[in-house]
Amino acid sequence: MAGTIRLGTAGWVFEPWRKNFYPDGLKQREELAYASAQLGNIEINATFYSHQKATSFENWASQTPDDFVFTVKGHQLVTHIKRLKDVEIPLANFFASGVMALGRKLGPFCWQLPGNSSYDPARMEDFLALLPQTPDELTTLAGKTDYAKNPPYLDATGIGRVRHAIEVRHKSFADERFIAQLRRYNVALVVADTADWPHIDQTADFSYARLQGAPGRESYSTDERDARTGWLKAWAEGSAVADGTYVTGPEAAPPPRDVFAFFVSTDKEHAPDNARAVMAMLGLKGPGE
Repeated sequence: MAGTIRLGTAGWVFEPWRKNFYPDGLKQREELAYASAQLGNIEINATFYSHQKATSFENWASQTPDDFVFTVKGHQLVTHIKRLKDVEIPLANFFASGVMALGRKLGPFCWQLPGNSSYDPARMEDFLALLPQTPDELTTLAGKTDYAKNPPYLDATGIGRVRHAIEVRHKSFADERFIAQLRRYNVALVVADTADWPHIDQTADFSYARLQGAPGRESYSTDERDARTGWLKAWAEGSAVADGTYVTGPEAAPPPRDVFAFFVSTDKEHAPDNARAVMAMLGLKGPGE
C-alpha cells in the first residue's frame, strides 16, 4: 500500500499570499483555517526562534481539519547556537514547551543546521541517540526540562508517531557514514533541492522535502515542478528515483513511504500555488475540501 503524500508550505502568514492565495477580505486570524483546508500540512517555523506556549499549539490545532498535520522546526539553540553539542536539556526544554499539545496533529520535527556547520560523526551520533523515537521517550526526555518560564507540558495523548528529519547544507555531509547513521536511527534526510545540497537519499520510513526552487535558481519551471512531483509519487509508492543526485545511490528495493513536502524559502511567494498544482497532479485534495 502506498504512503500518504502531504503537500504544504512553511508557515501560513505571508503578506503576498493575501494577494494570490487568500480570498479578498479574509481576516488574518482566519488564514490558518483557510490554508489548512487547502493544504495537507504546514511547517511551523516560529518554534525555531522561540519556545511557543501549549495554548498556542492547542489554538492552532483547533483551527485545522481533522486530517491535518503540522511539522515543527527545532529550536535554534539546539541547531545553531550549541550546534548539536551537549543538547539534552535544550531538547528537553523544547519538547516540554508545548509541542505535544498538537496531539494527533503532530508530524515530524525538522532540525535545520546552519550552512557553515560541517559533519562531525561523533557529535552527530550523540545527537541522534538523544532524539526520542516514541511518545514514552518523548515525555521522558521532556520531563528533564529546567525551563522555568512556562509550566512544562508533558501530555503525549494522541501522539502516535515521533519522527525526525534533519536538513544539512554543508558539503561535508555527503558522506556514506552520515547516511548510515540516519538510517540506523530512522531519521529522514531533508531533500532541500539546493545547489549546496541537491542529494535525495532516503534514510527513514518517511520522506521529508523542503522544495526551495531548482538548484541555483529561485523558482521552479513547470517541467521542474513536474519532476519533483514524480519524486513524491515514487517515494510514496516505493519506486526508485533515477533522475536525482545521491550520496550513496538509489535504493534497490525502496519501501512505500509517507511523504511530507513543503514549498519554502526563495520561492515562497508561489508556495501555495506550487503545492496546490502538485496536489492536483497527484489527485489530492485538501482535508477541508
